[in-house]
Amino acid sequence: MSDDTPDSLIPYDEIVQEALRAVVGRVLGEIESGGGELPGNHHFYITFKTGAPGVSIPPHLKERFPDEMTIVLQNKFWDLEVGEEGFSVGLSFNQIPAKLQVPFAAITAFVDPAVDFGLQFQATVADMAPEAHEDAENDGSDSSEGPDDDGDGDGSNVVTVDFGRKK
Repeated sequence: MSDDTPDSLIPYDEIVQEALRAVVGRVLGEIESGGGELPGNHHFYITFKTGAPGVSIPPHLKERFPDEMTIVLQNKFWDLEVGEEGFSVGLSFNQIPAKLQVPFAAITAFVDPAVDFGLQFQATVADMAPEAHEDAENDGSDSSEGPDDDGDGDGSNVVTVDFGRKK
């Protein structure tokens, strides 16, 4: 066998990324249809590119998070609406309410620490290298656990898909 992998004419990486983002949509859709209540200890960390097409966040948040932002859906969120292309949700940041609209294509990570589940996505927005940023600090998470705190440290339920070519 050769180490040279031929270029695929089928965009497998895009197809898989789209399918995994559909998982996020389905999970959020089930929360929406259940009245917006998270079952048990479930809560979500959702990281997204703030400059991606279709993202709508207040200017003060865009200024604070020019590249990427992580929000927490746990205790204090409202008006969760899930559509085919993305979701919108109301959150409070330093006691200031805000409405966010996020296309699924802008999401780079989805984590549910309650069950040690996570998905990481390739950014679909070209030329948007990650910059240093503060944590979101939206009012709603009393949890000291972060999206990377998976308890046992092995990341066993985090699915990362990277279709890089062998060199």
